[in-house]
Amino acid sequence: MAHQRGTGNIDARVSLAQDRGTTPAELYGLASDSSALVRAAVAARPDAPAEALRPLARDRDRTVREAVAKNPATSQGNLLRLVGDADRWVRWAVAANPAVDARIRSVMAKAQDKELRGLLAEMPALEPELAAVLITDASPEVRERLAAHTQDPEVITELLQDRTVRVRKGLAINRRTTAEQRHLLAQDPSPDVRAALVRAVPLDEADLAALVDDRSVEVRRSLATSAVTPEHIRQALENDADETVAEDARRYRASTADKPAAAAKRGGHRRAVGTRFPGKPTR
Repeated sequence: MAHQRGTGNIDARVSLAQDRGTTPAELYGLASDSSALVRAAVAARPDAPAEALRPLARDRDRTVREAVAKNPATSQGNLLRLVGDADRWVRWAVAANPAVDARIRSVMAKAQDKELRGLLAEMPALEPELAAVLITDASPEVRERLAAHTQDPEVITELLQDRTVRVRKGLAINRRTTAEQRHLLAQDPSPDVRAALVRAVPLDEADLAALVDDRSVEVRRSLATSAVTPEHIRQALENDADETVAEDARRYRASTADKPAAAAKRGGHRRAVGTRFPGKPTR
């Protein structure tokens, strides 16, 4: 099936490029279409032939190259080209591609683009040798993102020693930390780290008992309003010396007490209305 190049039938050509019945030969032809919309539609297809994706990886239009960068069918060679693309959106799209391999991740670890390194730091199955590189990354943001997402206990141990508060805050919200690591974070000199910790993860009773008397009002307020705070700890904070902490704890308890009552009221309303089932009259 031949395709036309006139401007009036772009929608038809996009539809053809998206049609599962379009043959590989037709897709190859559409890959050189005059419209970037058509070329992008071809570039986004996971079943697009390699012969079509290869020129699209060098397309003059950024949206086309971005579509190739996201496509899991794109070859490793083309992904390597695109991870070094001049356009940041194209480079970042490569990071989201599930087909990215260790060789491409290694290139990302050395990239000048801080955001690209940050996207690498958030990858769950990051090779230990690349995580070791990111532990010493010049950007605190990259190290923070690694801290918040890493699943490697050794990486967490290393980052506990990081002098930058935002990095340790990243660790504070990481649910992969052990009880011992959370104990260390509960004693962190920065109240920002301690506040982030009590908002994010459950803590041992001994740590909670210490944090009830934390010297920082913001830490105690965070503890009073955290969804993971046990009720007996929240009740203790209702008598806090700082009225803002006490009020936050009381308000949180009142708000959670209202939810079951509201839900019951809605449930009662639904029962009163009744439900009509096929073949059964409404009572």
